[in-house]
Amino acid sequence: MRVLVVEDHVRLAQSVARVLRREGMAVDVVFDGAVALERTVEVDYDVVVLDRDLPGVPGDEVCRRLMREPLRTRVLMLTAAGTVADRVEGLSLGADDYLPKPFAYPELVARIRALGRRAQPAVPPVLVRGDLALDPAQRIATRDGKRLALNPKELGVLECLLAAQGRVVSAEELLERVWDEAADPFTTTVKATMNRLRSKIGEPPVIETVPRAGYRI
Repeated sequence: MRVLVVEDHVRLAQSVARVLRREGMAVDVVFDGAVALERTVEVDYDVVVLDRDLPGVPGDEVCRRLMREPLRTRVLMLTAAGTVADRVEGLSLGADDYLPKPFAYPELVARIRALGRRAQPAVPPVLVRGDLALDPAQRIATRDGKRLALNPKELGVLECLLAAQGRVVSAEELLERVWDEAADPFTTTVKATMNRLRSKIGEPPVIETVPRAGYRI
């Protein structure tokens, strides 16, 4: 899942990003609304975590502009104002969900995952293909009932391939969905991760390389 965190409180933004990355999400962070609008043009985010009280272009205006575009991105709005009237106003702007500060990180993660599922074509809560299974919420992958020792990026790649339900997924798409803006598109990162993933999944092989197209399960 690719997530953009828009929060002007630097320490909070970095803390949120750390938590989400531990959950296997690819996270970009910006600190003002203008940059957030530029980034959403460049990247197809699943979820934008948007602080309502931003300097410059406020969160309300960012949300309005995002709603005008034909994007599949879902918006989770954050604010220190937590009254019912505030929540109603935030949702009326087009936000998909609203979470008052302070919040518990497990709840934030759960809400982002729920929005991420809505941003994509419907997929089951547990992804299964043959004897291979992945529970994205629990971050647990198994083959023939035995748990696989996968790191967050390997889990992310496997999730993308299983969610594609047999469709070929290009290396470029994997790089965009699993890694963040710091990833170098000219490296062999995807190939190296794929090699490790194949080794850990074991025999018989289940990941097929489609020449000049990508990968599929």
